[in-house]
Amino acid sequence: MILRHITIDATDPYKLAGFWSEATGWPGSDEDEPGDDEVIVLAPPPVPSLLFIRVPEAKTVKNRVHIDWVPTERTRDEEVARFLTLGATIHQDHRKPNGRGWVTLLDPENNEFCIEMSESERSTTSQ
Repeated sequence: MILRHITIDATDPYKLAGFWSEATGWPGSDEDEPGDDEVIVLAPPPVPSLLFIRVPEAKTVKNRVHIDWVPTERTRDEEVARFLTLGATIHQDHRKPNGRGWVTLLDPENNEFCIEMSESERSTTSQ
């Protein structure tokens, strides 16, 4: 089996896909347009792409599944700051005094996602 997409409900798929395209650096499809009911952000294989599907209702409860991101080019805190400038908000801050932990953020449609420590931070932070 191959995991092809991670599908995210959205009231405005095109706008939310734009946020995630900018956040990840992954391109959107040339076929997608504002107003489309399905919009995709194309991840580099073998990573699953992000598929945004229009739903009539806004998000009202906590997501049952969410994405955890591990920075590759920045620290966790730099990545959190970058996401905030893109329009995310902090939902819960789980950073610990010893440097470990993660931050749970909300995208522009209030879907939860986490930013963890980078691999280099994990190898240098005290247990």
